[in-house]
Amino acid sequence: EKGYETGEHAPGLKLGGCGAYKAAHHIIKTHAKVWHSYNSTWRREQRGMVGISLTSAWGEPVDPHSQTDRDAAERYIQFHLGWFANPIYRGDYPEVMKNYVGKKSAQQGLGTSRLPTFSVQEKTYIKGTSDFLGIGHFTTRYVLQKSFPFLQVSSYHTDHDLAELVDPNWPAPGPKWLYSVPWGFRRLLNFVKTQYGNPLIYVTENGVSETVQCPQLCDEWRIQYLKGYINEILKALNDGVNVQGYTAWSLLDKFEWNKGFSERFGLYHIDFKNKNKPRYPKASVDYYKKIISANGFPNPREVLI
Repeated sequence: EKGYETGEHAPGLKLGGCGAYKAAHHIIKTHAKVWHSYNSTWRREQRGMVGISLTSAWGEPVDPHSQTDRDAAERYIQFHLGWFANPIYRGDYPEVMKNYVGKKSAQQGLGTSRLPTFSVQEKTYIKGTSDFLGIGHFTTRYVLQKSFPFLQVSSYHTDHDLAELVDPNWPAPGPKWLYSVPWGFRRLLNFVKTQYGNPLIYVTENGVSETVQCPQLCDEWRIQYLKGYINEILKALNDGVNVQGYTAWSLLDKFEWNKGFSERFGLYHIDFKNKNKPRYPKASVDYYKKIISANGFPNPREVLI
């Protein structure tokens, strides 16, 4: 979406209304081809697994008693996670995506939907091509219905017909998009369990950044973030979600898309101005080491079920 719709990321193309959908379509088909290639050629000998990693926030209805808001929150998840996961686990794009993009395309006078379609053969070929689902998750949004006026040039964002809100009380230690909302993670993991038949899950990305260097490397907010989100994964495990692994994001400060080196997710601080790029552990390193060594929280009183 950022590479082929808004142009914020490489390759910087601004193909409004269709670029993101076309790029995703090719990604899904290519993923399936790689899975089948491994499955037929190397799996028997290597006994490996091939999956896909998808990053998604959680969408919570502003008013849980409003069917309109609940529908908007459902669209939010389907237009993010379901966009890729639904074809792989259920054989096609989510119905709500097909309906909304198709309707908007018809309003524009287009003969076909801007959302590409899979042939019957492609649906069969794609379905089931994941031995595990990687989940990247960072934050949550409140969601409500918002009808956009008819636009001759629609976009991925206006196709949703929804608006995103945040709670001003949510901690926001890093960039403006990343609020710490641990309970959203448990709900996202349970959504995956319910929607896709409780697949094997590896959490491939979860963490928080800082936009300025933390004094004396004391990143207490990162410790609280990790504590909250890992705790919600434990709750999801108790719910029966099949989570088998967790990776904090990230080990080192690094190059972050169009933010360059200004946004730091690392447990280790990197001095980018020094030609040798020395690394210094932040306070979160010691905390995370204890979690790793105990394979969980060393102090059971930290766990809130």
